[in-house]
Amino acid sequence: MGSRHGSAGTIRKRSVMIDGHKTSVSLEDQFWESIKEIAAEREQRLTELINVIAEGRDRANLSSALRIFALNHYKQTQRR
Repeated sequence: MGSRHGSAGTIRKRSVMIDGHKTSVSLEDQFWESIKEIAAEREQRLTELINVIAEGRDRANLSSALRIFALNHYKQTQRR
């Protein structure tokens, strides 16, 4: 899988299944780890959480939707 380096971290392309169709997302390692942690907190499989996020996105690409989901999750956690 390809990767790019930058100040925000390594971006890796990963394959995921959305509604039974294979697609790819390009995501920084830190966001990928965050999505995995959130899935574990919710006692969901990673693919289940990604499908929920994909279904709820507003025309945003999946990579952006995953980043925004993780950011919002941690912002809400800080408010508690």
